Amino acid sequence: MDSESPQTFTKHFGSCHCEKIQFYVEAPDSGVTIEDCNCSICNKKGFLHLIVPKARLHQTKGENELNIYTFGTHVAKHMFCKTCGVHPFYIPRSNPDGFSVNFRCLDVSTFKDYTIVKFDGKDNWESQAALIADKSK
Repeated sequence: MDSESPQTFTKHFGSCHCEKIQFYVEAPDSGVTIEDCNCSICNKKGFLHLIVPKARLHQTKGENELNIYTFGTHVAKHMFCKTCGVHPFYIPRSNPDGFSVNFRCLDVSTFKDYTIVKFDGKDNWESQAALIADKSK
């Protein structure tokens, strides 16, 4: 197999708790790195980040069921279900050309393996964000 072969993607399905918001994300099924950020909002939400280009997130149900919360620079668009309050995905400040999908909202059985890494968004957000800027490309 050629090492330059294009990466293949699997459809990983997810939803909020009440399932009024449903979606799938196209991502590899192995070798995936998930960020666990400790910034003020991610820490409180328990969000685990799977960052993908916008074209690889497909909302299949509930577009009108999302509310948006912003703060600080207002670049990040934190989306949550109007009914159950779960945050299934959002547009992150670190990757405004993509989405960060809440790994906890996905059916993780479709992943063969993944690694969760610490992301210091509390004390070193800028330097940490530079390390993941290419994930939404």
